[in-house]
Amino acid sequence: MKFYSLLIAAALTAFTIMSFNPVYKGIGKESNMINKGMDDFKSRLEQLKSNVYLFAEDKITVKELQGSLRNTRNSYKEVEFYIAYHYPEFAKTHLNAAPLFHIEAAGTSAYTLPPEGLQVLDELVFSEEASQQKEKIKEITDFLYNQYAKFYASTVKNGLSRGNNKTLPLRLELIRIYTLGVTGFDTPGSLNISEEAAHALLGIKEYIHDDPYFKNYNIQKADYILSEGISYLSRNKDFETFDRIEFYKKYIQPLYEELGSWDGRPDDLKEFSGWNVSSKNLFSSDFLDPYFYTLLKPAEDNPELRNLGKDIFYDRNLSSNGKMSCASCHLPENAFTDLKMKSQSNAEGQTVLRNSPSLYNAVFAKRFFYDMRAFYLEQQAEHVIYNEHEFNTSYESIINKLRTKPEYKKAFRTVFKDGKVNKQNFSKALSSYVASLYSFESDFDRFMRNEKEISEDAKKGFNLFMGKANCATCHFAPHFSGLVPPFYNENESEVLGITKKPVSYAPAELDSDRGRVDSPVKKENSWIYENSFKTMTVRNITLTRPYFHNGAFNTLEEVIDFYNEGGGEGMGLPMKNQTLPPYKLNLTPTEIKQLVAFLNTLTDISKTKK
Repeated sequence: MKFYSLLIAAALTAFTIMSFNPVYKGIGKESNMINKGMDDFKSRLEQLKSNVYLFAEDKITVKELQGSLRNTRNSYKEVEFYIAYHYPEFAKTHLNAAPLFHIEAAGTSAYTLPPEGLQVLDELVFSEEASQQKEKIKEITDFLYNQYAKFYASTVKNGLSRGNNKTLPLRLELIRIYTLGVTGFDTPGSLNISEEAAHALLGIKEYIHDDPYFKNYNIQKADYILSEGISYLSRNKDFETFDRIEFYKKYIQPLYEELGSWDGRPDDLKEFSGWNVSSKNLFSSDFLDPYFYTLLKPAEDNPELRNLGKDIFYDRNLSSNGKMSCASCHLPENAFTDLKMKSQSNAEGQTVLRNSPSLYNAVFAKRFFYDMRAFYLEQQAEHVIYNEHEFNTSYESIINKLRTKPEYKKAFRTVFKDGKVNKQNFSKALSSYVASLYSFESDFDRFMRNEKEISEDAKKGFNLFMGKANCATCHFAPHFSGLVPPFYNENESEVLGITKKPVSYAPAELDSDRGRVDSPVKKENSWIYENSFKTMTVRNITLTRPYFHNGAFNTLEEVIDFYNEGGGEGMGLPMKNQTLPPYKLNLTPTEIKQLVAFLNTLTDISKTKK
């Protein structure tokens, strides 16, 4: 059976055009620019397919094949804002998926499937092993071409999908350019960030000129920024020296704000994305909507509810032995961590399985715990309550304790209409408090909003983080976690090959914790998740040592040294599926110092939501 036979069979069974469109239901005509762009991408794919076969027969060089792929990718970038918005699952899964194995559900079963699409081809065709990967390149290209051909035929027959708000796709593309494009995430082989970003901006520019809808707006300002941005990208093509601060402040943010002022139509994405469409800056505290990530509704939240949740958070009496509260492992003075390798168990002399992560910005996630076993904030608390090494109790026991306390009974009557002391209201209160722990007023946030300055070392450190050091391809801006842009509706975990001790301790030995593969989520019991752990935020990282799930790394320098070596595989450890590239980053001591300087600017424990 060929590498992609299972994938092709599943796709032929499941494919329908609307299956890739969870948000939009209307079908209608679109602008000439979109139709022409879809046609051009199809033609580019046809040419790419032809060239791939010529390459396999040694009739063209690898450089010629790379040029064909670049043309194809650039063509896609011009219509990406439209396809990736209206057909997000199709775009993410079949057109431009990350070059990683993934789990795909089919009824009650789940399959571990190989990666596919343009990113995979970029990594293969621009690698030194391209000549040894001819058959694989052919299979991936054939599958990509067939998938798009079916998609294209269906759109010709049924028309293209249309949303209520035409500026949302454009603003999301700006987020995509900045968080996935100029970081190199989208071009893992070629690092062709400037050219692709320029074509993405060109697509936006042509769309606002072509679609009659935008005649209702003064597009001169946006048109000027787009033209200047494209010109900037043409002059700044080197991946390592590209200034992502200047590019953001001069082009991405002004355009993001300007387009946001055009349209007051309903938010098409409210049930699908955590992005707050009303935000004006990627680095503002309102960029993400906390209520998208919790069962708590905005109308239910208020200061009284948060105060009740805070009381619950610090109440030791709620655990089985009366000695442990949430704050036992999450101390506010330590950015809600405990500074221990692994948090203390309720049993004397024992610890829990893993290190305690910060609760600042913890609400901004679709999966919780290092092994991602919880799917929402309230479920996360449930795991702590029943864990024999933590609260070791039950909801029933906790509710009974609360009902014996007059102060709690009074607080529940004040906060809730039904006045009931029950599991549902308890969960709402605790969620309200944890969701209030915002942390978006750091020096770096304020710098990106032009409210203050930071050091030159910190600026260089950010550009390293977003570029050469390869940090932002897992710690996505602006949250700097594994919450995936631009929709921010899923979390990633990574296989890093984390060792029992820092790099300076030889020989290297892989940590024994198997991570996500051992979680209770049975459909994710796949070899690709062995030694895989949730990508946590690096905000407040200078306050939350020691690092990684095992707490084995005491300083940021030790952490950077680990990445600098290419993780466990880079140090020679046998890894089945390390998602971190196993290559040395070749960061100099000066660059490591600059990275640390940037990470220091992400500290903010000054405010919580009032």
